[in-house]
Amino acid sequence: MSEKTRRLANKKTRTETGLDYVVSALNLLTPFGSKLIKEQKPYFPGQERELRAELERVQRMVEIAAANEREISVLQETFMMMKDNSFTIERSARAALSVVEIFEIKSLLLLIDKVRKTADRVLLPEEFVPGDITDLLNVLDPGKDRLNTFYIYDSFSEKLAQLRREKKELERESRKEKKKRANELRATTGLNLTPKFDITISKSDAERVKMIEEISELIKSEEDYMSVTYTLAPSEADGLTQKKMDEITADIEEEELKVREELSAEIHKWEDVLLDGCERIGRLDITLAKALLAIRRNCVMPQIANEHVVEFTDGRHLQVEEIIRKKGGEYCPVSISLAQGVTCITGANMGGKTVSLKLVGMIAIMAQYGYFVPAASARIGLSNFMQILIGDSQSIERGLSSFGSEMEELKEMMDNSRDRSLLLIDEIASGTNPVEGLALTKSITDYLKQQPFISLITTHFEAVTDDRDVVNMQVTGLANADFDRLDKELRYANRRERINIIQKYMDYRLTRVDDNREVPKDALNIAKMLGIDTNIIEKAKQYLNN
Repeated sequence: MSEKTRRLANKKTRTETGLDYVVSALNLLTPFGSKLIKEQKPYFPGQERELRAELERVQRMVEIAAANEREISVLQETFMMMKDNSFTIERSARAALSVVEIFEIKSLLLLIDKVRKTADRVLLPEEFVPGDITDLLNVLDPGKDRLNTFYIYDSFSEKLAQLRREKKELERESRKEKKKRANELRATTGLNLTPKFDITISKSDAERVKMIEEISELIKSEEDYMSVTYTLAPSEADGLTQKKMDEITADIEEEELKVREELSAEIHKWEDVLLDGCERIGRLDITLAKALLAIRRNCVMPQIANEHVVEFTDGRHLQVEEIIRKKGGEYCPVSISLAQGVTCITGANMGGKTVSLKLVGMIAIMAQYGYFVPAASARIGLSNFMQILIGDSQSIERGLSSFGSEMEELKEMMDNSRDRSLLLIDEIASGTNPVEGLALTKSITDYLKQQPFISLITTHFEAVTDDRDVVNMQVTGLANADFDRLDKELRYANRRERINIIQKYMDYRLTRVDDNREVPKDALNIAKMLGIDTNIIEKAKQYLNN
């Protein structure tokens, strides 16, 4: 498989693990960064060195951002003013750019210049600094006033300057002649024309309208239902002057076109520098956004291992953490260590098994895309393939049962898996009868044990973990809860409050189980606390003991 077509994870896996959430949380401010992030590729086994270099760049940006808050704020403001002018830059090779387009290029140059100056002050790595465009900026801004405006200045062409002077002189002479005629008209008729050499008369003043209609020096120029506007009729001299002005205007437009062609050709000479500068700014935008996300969400640089492992302490799923914090709660971090083989997470519903599964995927995939990860520490070995198998509402909508959906996804997972795959399976076969479900889960586990994968499975089928080759991670759950205190809180709570209270007492941390100790029966405890009849609970315990 070529690097171009190689895929680490499908769309569903990127969504369910939270990678899409992380990307959307990046505060990208330039069109260049937004474009490049869509093209981001993960690092694969064999590219550990390149990934470590990327993470070091993010770490350097974290240090720069922490030490230069004001300068980084200025840099972000500069980013927000940028537009994607790449098409205009490329068009300069084959066409004369318009005044507006040249203005936009000048605006881009001014912003690039600001980025370069900020880069000097905060010591940005050279790879993020766009090339020096001062010479091109001086061409488009001959006065070197560095204002965000553009005009085809007289200094661009002496011929153009001369033509404009001639036109201005003709306009001055024309106005002088019209002013003289307006004064003569006032002297003979008493009419005062405006500086535009016109006069507006209400139609209700019929006598005055009739009088003006008989004055040959005035002609009707505008009319509505209430008034009529008359303007000074052009004289023979006006006609000759206008003819000269039209000729000069045509010459000016021709000369301005030549200037625009010359400026466009000059911009084209800088095409490679400008496009490279835009790309560098885009990469700077992304790296800075990664660094600020790491600071904002308390993420750390993962250690990249050569062997295939996923290990982290006090990991947090960013999307779930945000939801919990908005409700005023506190996220319970989870630690885990995974290597080649099968690990099962067991525990009752409400125990956070699925979130832990997604958390493993989030930290692994974030690291592989060059992000800092939400944990106290992490050590990640790169995967060739990742996939999460979790409830698929789209397959159900197509008419498949939940079990059918699982089998469809399981086939896709097995068909695409290869060495160093990370497979995350959430309660497989829970949608069928328990006997077949257990058999299928154990069979899948037996198969995965023989493969060069890291496989993490959440399951209710605790018998799966009887195999000594399967690592059993158990959710602590309510094992250490103060049930007397919990009962008091639940006594007068409503239905919704009871759920929240129980979740508050749940311990979502994972503990490795290496012996045959009894698995905590949190499901029965939760059912009892939520008001299920005591007789039902006791009968269930009898069945468990048989």
